[in-house]
Amino acid sequence: MDYATSGSIYTVLVFVCFIGIVCWAYSKKSKAGFDEAEKLIFDEQPQQKNRESNVDE
Repeated sequence: MDYATSGSIYTVLVFVCFIGIVCWAYSKKSKAGFDEAEKLIFDEQPQQKNRESNVDE
C-alpha cells in the first residue's frame, strides 16, 4: 500500500467520523442533554455562594 492509498483511506475515515459527530450533535435524542448543559452554568453559580456561606457558619 503506497502513501496515496493510505492517505485516501485516512481521509475517508476522518470524513465518516465527522459525519457521525454531526449526526449525533443534531439528533433529537441528544437535544435534552444539550439543553440541560446549556443552563448548567446559570444553575451552579448561586449554589456555590450558598455552599461557601454554609461552610463559614
